[in-house]
Amino acid sequence: MIFDPRPCELGEGPLWHPIRKELFWFDILNRTLHSRSKSWTFPEFVSAAGWISRDELMMACETGLLRFDLSTGARDMLVHVGTPATRSNDGRADRQGGFWFGTMGKRAEPGLGAIWRWHRGDLRRLFAGLTIPNAICFTPDGRAAHFTDTVTGQVMKVALDAEGWPSGAPEVWLDLKPEGLNPDGAVIDAEGIFWNAQWGAGRVAAYAPDGRFLRAVDIPDAPQTSCPAFGGPDYTTLHVTTAYEHMDAATRDKHPASGQVFAFDGVAKGLPEPQVIL
Repeated sequence: MIFDPRPCELGEGPLWHPIRKELFWFDILNRTLHSRSKSWTFPEFVSAAGWISRDELMMACETGLLRFDLSTGARDMLVHVGTPATRSNDGRADRQGGFWFGTMGKRAEPGLGAIWRWHRGDLRRLFAGLTIPNAICFTPDGRAAHFTDTVTGQVMKVALDAEGWPSGAPEVWLDLKPEGLNPDGAVIDAEGIFWNAQWGAGRVAAYAPDGRFLRAVDIPDAPQTSCPAFGGPDYTTLHVTTAYEHMDAATRDKHPASGQVFAFDGVAKGLPEPQVIL
């Protein structure tokens, strides 16, 4: 059940690399990228990634998008995004080879956040005025995207054109506010089921394409679940990052696994993450 016991203050951005057959994830507040065999520390916050090649990742960082070589440690800034008051947060590659990522205030200041998309060198701000952008993920056919502003409790859905750009206005697809749930990171499996980590609830919940609740994977030992990713040899292992951010000593004693990465076998069948095309 515990995939990696090293506690992350703010675990995020799990990525199963389909060529390397290896999980990567971030501890945002400690500026670190982890794998099971190695860790890399950066001079600024890093939070999410997509794969470019076997050895290269595109990474969302505090000041923009970074091209990172896992074998040499070489780093190349592709584009600068944001201000000194913001950092990156959630992110994921889309089915068309683009990369979506969110920026937000370092203290989660209301309205400072936005969601961006990079596609073959073209960077555009898609949605502005957000607070904590999260749940960026895509339907298996690539015709729609989901995202949330966690503080609203609502998951949005927006149609995409053939190139992967939004082709209409986002609409509320799932309203979790009445349940008091905080939608965090999300991924969609091969059957189109939406898997959402719910911060503070200690679970990853599954919803059908029409928004119906199906079931949940509970993680009571780590209530601050942050993001899921499917991986393993046949993509049937659900990996989940968690966090101990803002927890006092008593709370950490009560939930000692907070910040660790979990893995659950046979939950559902996921899809390989798409390659980011430069």
